[in-house]
Amino acid sequence: MKQGLLITNCRLFNAREDEQTNSILIENGIITEIGQIDASSDRDNVLDAQGRIVTPGFIDVHIQGAGGADVLDATGEALEAISQTCARFGTTSFLATTVFKPNQANEHLALAAEYTGRDLGGANLLGIHLEGPFISPENRGMILPECICPPSAQLLDEILDMTKGHLKIMTIAPELADGAAIIQSLVDSNVVASFGHSGATYEQTLKGFDAGISHVTHLFNAMPSIHHRCPGPLIAIFETARITAQLIADGVHIHPPVLKFTFEALGPDRIVPITDGMQALGLADGKYVYNGIEYESRDGTARYKDGTLIGTALGLSQLLDKLITFTDCPLDAAIKMAAENPARLLGLEDRKGSVAVGKDADLVLLDPDRLVHATIVAGSIVFKKSSSSTT
Repeated sequence: MKQGLLITNCRLFNAREDEQTNSILIENGIITEIGQIDASSDRDNVLDAQGRIVTPGFIDVHIQGAGGADVLDATGEALEAISQTCARFGTTSFLATTVFKPNQANEHLALAAEYTGRDLGGANLLGIHLEGPFISPENRGMILPECICPPSAQLLDEILDMTKGHLKIMTIAPELADGAAIIQSLVDSNVVASFGHSGATYEQTLKGFDAGISHVTHLFNAMPSIHHRCPGPLIAIFETARITAQLIADGVHIHPPVLKFTFEALGPDRIVPITDGMQALGLADGKYVYNGIEYESRDGTARYKDGTLIGTALGLSQLLDKLITFTDCPLDAAIKMAAENPARLLGLEDRKGSVAVGKDADLVLLDPDRLVHATIVAGSIVFKKSSSSTT
């Protein structure tokens, strides 16, 4: 009996409509063959895709929680709940996104570092994305004041030590004093420095890029808007071709025509769709608590009582569907943005982000309506839609 998984009768997401279906052979968590493969009886695990589209697994680089759990819960069970809920929506890898609390133990960071790379029953935990603490208090959005402090080399060293090499992205406001030095330290530590929660001017933003910022956290949100006499950071972001940017495509955080403009301006190579997901992701509308403050989740949008947007309760597959609807981008472009672009951002393009021989077998099967039928992580089926499921 041959071990592994054989997916038969599937269509690659970027194939021509007239191309015949293919099979994908997976052995030891790696794609070993794509093409016309004999589904012989000596294979122990065969999944008939029945003509469904197969895509690379989605990578969410910005998600706080899901399935009723939050990274701040600081438990293995919480990370498992997030991982398994992500898988329902085609996400096969994610960064545990959270905050740092100066002068506190921050057990949640140590735990996320400890659980990075473990089998959580769903999506891979690739590491940590830290929003702050070196951000602008005036542009903090949902981040509480006690999670913000001036840039400090000593504090950064403490964070890097605590996360044990698993800090992958840090959101930082480059206009802060000593911000450039912190950005350089992040780059030297192989951490992506991401512009965000910032009140930077156009000029300060460009200086941040020169210092080493290469990415942007939730574009348009928690940063100044464009003004014809004060261009702000957005113009600097749009005109700097090497900068990639996270996009929340729910139609609430960014108005649909602005989403369409952004896709046309940046193109499919520079956009990284994110959920900015809260623990309400995957759950019914209702009231929940984030970092000690109650919020309400309604129609996929999470807000504090004062109306402040704090994230979404939508899975990545749901947001990709909205992105396609709002921008008219083709499916293959949407998949590229959700899989290949974040893999490249994290330096993992040799392993993830595409369906190819030698790559990790992180795959998604989509129904004709673009709903997730099955999610495969490292060659194991971690989610399969039941006949009664509507997610």
